[in-house]
Amino acid sequence: MQPLVIIVGPTAVGKSALGVELALKVNGEIISGDSVQVYKKLNIGSAKPTLSEQKGVKHHLIDFLDPAEPFNAATFQIHAHNLIKSIKDRGKVPIVVGGTGLYVRSITDNFNFPQKGSQDFKAKWLRFAKIYGKKKLHSLLKKYDPKSAQIIHVNDTSRIIRALEVLEITGKPLSEQRNYNEKKYPELDRSIVYVGLEAPRQYIYEKINQRCLEMVNHGIINEVIQLLEQGYSPKIKSLQSIGYRHVLYYIYGLVTLEEMIRLFQRDTRHFAKRQLTWFKRDPRIKWYNINENSLNEIVLDIYNTCREIQTCVE
Repeated sequence: MQPLVIIVGPTAVGKSALGVELALKVNGEIISGDSVQVYKKLNIGSAKPTLSEQKGVKHHLIDFLDPAEPFNAATFQIHAHNLIKSIKDRGKVPIVVGGTGLYVRSITDNFNFPQKGSQDFKAKWLRFAKIYGKKKLHSLLKKYDPKSAQIIHVNDTSRIIRALEVLEITGKPLSEQRNYNEKKYPELDRSIVYVGLEAPRQYIYEKINQRCLEMVNHGIINEVIQLLEQGYSPKIKSLQSIGYRHVLYYIYGLVTLEEMIRLFQRDTRHFAKRQLTWFKRDPRIKWYNINENSLNEIVLDIYNTCREIQTCVE
């Protein structure tokens, strides 16, 4: 039996490094579970591992899509399932590395996602928002699906339209379908090795602050400028992710460089806190504190677990 390893945790905690070292040890290949690393040309702001950091390990779902193409949990689920099967069929160990919680649980719990509607539907509501404004669009959602309206911000047009889309397609509010049983944690398949990395919060926050500064120093501003010069709209979803949207604030003169960095660091810290909250609810994850366990110790422990699975008789 071939194991499936899943590595989760907050941003900047060291998931990518662990994934690479483990892959070298168990003859594995990595599937990125990150919602931004999937895009080409978004390298610095996504903390995409460089070729040298990948150490020759095969990585999947990195540099996979054009920045303007849509990608979500349902799309990830399809690709991930196909990749897991392909990697196992080749006698290797698939290792999913990422901090996007819904992506990961789409694998562990095989969530069913409501089907998407047509582009005409989306265009209709985009026109509505342009004519009547985002608040009016949000008020419609509040009328028909108040629970979703409480969660979705008035400025998050794409998610508001998605909720209205699900309502029209299925006849049921997204809030009745969206939980995907998120608060239920059924027993995992015995082939899954589900681990998380953690550290004291202040340590993670300091790492995040440093990483954000390094991204600025390494050229994230020029990266965004080049994308705009190539004709990409600042409104595409990939450029609304953390870091990229902050650079846009600066480019368009909405904030100073100093304020941009402050907001970038703050919002990344908030994101890491949400990641930990999401993953800490899952009792199936085996946690490793990186301040108490060395990288080699963690790799060895996971390796031994994988070996036990591989020697099991199905």
